Amino acid sequence: FYLTPPQVNSILKANEYSFKVPEFDGKNVSSILGFDSNQLPANAPIEDRRSAATCLQTRGMLLGVFDGHAGCACAQAVSERLFYYIAVSLLPHETLLEIENAVESGRALLPILQWHKHPNDYFSKEASKLYFNSLRTYWQELIDLNSGETTDVREALINAFKRLDNDISLEAQVGDPNSFLNYLVLRVAFSGATACVAHVDGVDLHIANTGDSRAMLGVQEEDGSWSAVSLSYDHNAQNENEVERVKMEHPKSEEKSLVKQDRLLGLLMPFRAFGDVKFKWSIELQKRVVESGPDQLNDNEYTKFIPPNYHTPPYLTAEPEVIHHKLRPQDKFLVLATDGLWETMHRQDVARIVGEYLTGVHHQQPIAVGGYKVTLGQMHGLLTERRARISSVFEDQNAATHLIRHAVGNNEFGTVDHERLSKMLSLPEELARMYRDDITIIVVQFNSHVIGAYQNEE
Repeated sequence: FYLTPPQVNSILKANEYSFKVPEFDGKNVSSILGFDSNQLPANAPIEDRRSAATCLQTRGMLLGVFDGHAGCACAQAVSERLFYYIAVSLLPHETLLEIENAVESGRALLPILQWHKHPNDYFSKEASKLYFNSLRTYWQELIDLNSGETTDVREALINAFKRLDNDISLEAQVGDPNSFLNYLVLRVAFSGATACVAHVDGVDLHIANTGDSRAMLGVQEEDGSWSAVSLSYDHNAQNENEVERVKMEHPKSEEKSLVKQDRLLGLLMPFRAFGDVKFKWSIELQKRVVESGPDQLNDNEYTKFIPPNYHTPPYLTAEPEVIHHKLRPQDKFLVLATDGLWETMHRQDVARIVGEYLTGVHHQQPIAVGGYKVTLGQMHGLLTERRARISSVFEDQNAATHLIRHAVGNNEFGTVDHERLSKMLSLPEELARMYRDDITIIVVQFNSHVIGAYQNEE
C-alpha cells in the first residue's frame, strides 16, 4: 500500500502543535522562544499523552510527555492533573490562602495554569469535580503545613509526583457512587504511566523523570556542530543504579525474583511509574477492590492476576529523579520524548537533526556508507537525494514533525527514505505496534539572548 507524499504529510502533521511565547508577558522576558510538539500513534488508541502550560501565579513554564501502558487511562489522568499539583506545590502560602478563601466563599478562582493544547488533547469533564476535590485537599494540607519557607522547585516536583500518585491510589480504594466514575478511577489506578516533565524558569531548568521517557539538551559547540546532553536517566533494567535501588528495598531472599528478563517481577519494563497498583497494593487490598469493583473490572485479565513472587509490596514508586541545569547561551533546545523515539534514534542524531532544522544550516558531512559496497550509480543517487533534501528540509513547519519523519523514515544511510516512510505509516494497527511504539515529542527552543543577559546579571 503506497502513500503519496501529501498523504504521508497529512498523517505526520495530524497532531502537530506549536506555541510561540509572547515577547513580553508583562512579568518577565522568557528564556523560551516557543515549542513544537507532535505525536504519532502506534497503539489504537494512542497510549502516550503530552502537556504544556504556563504557570500564572508563579514564574515558569511546564512541559511534559507521558507514556501509558495497560491502556491510556493513567497517562490521560496524569497529563491533566500533574501540572496542577506542581503549580500548587510552588505557590506561596498567601496565594494558597487566597485560593482556598475564594473556593469557600464561592468566588471565582485565580487561574493557576494557562494550558497550551492541541484540539485532540482531551480533558475528562466527568472527573473534573473529583480531581478538583483531591487537589483542594492537597493545598489545604499545604496551608496547614505552612513552614514560612519558600518552596524549592526540586521538592515541589517530588512532592507533586508522589502526592498525585497517592491520590490516584486513594480514589480507586474509596471508589465512587457514580458507576462511570468508579470504573474510571479503577482503570486509572490499574493502568500505568511514566512521566518526564520540564520546569523552565529563567535560566533554571529542572527535569523530573519517572520511568523511561527522556529529556535531552541540544548544545551548539563553538565550531557550529551539535552535541547532546542527557538530562534524565531511564528507570529500567539497563540502569544499574536503579536495579540496585530496587534490590535495597526488598529482602535478600527476593533478590533473584525482583528483576527477571529485564522486567520488574518479570512483568514491568519501567521501574518507576504512576498507577500500576498491581505492583503497589497488598494482595488483600487488590482482591477487595477488584471483588467489590464493577463487572467490567473483573472481565479485565490484567486486574485478576497477582504478580509472581509478590511478597513485600510496594515494588514500584512514582517518585521522580530530579536534575537541575543552569541554561547557557549555547543550550539551544530541549527535547522531551517518550521511548518510542529513543528506541529508533541515538540522542546524538536527534541533536544534529533538530539543531540543523532550527538553524537551517546543514553541515555537509561526508556521506557515510558504513560497510556497504556502493556503486558509483548508487553514490550519485545518494548525493542527488541529499541535494533534494536540503531544499525540502523546510517542508516541515514543526521541529517535532521533522524528527518523527526521521525516526520513522530513516534508511541505513541516515536519510529519509520516502518508500520506507510510506510503508511504516500504512501498516495496519495490529502490525504497527510490532515495528514501533507510540512517539510523542516536545522540542523547546531557548532564547540565547535572554539567557546570556540573565548570566551577565549574575
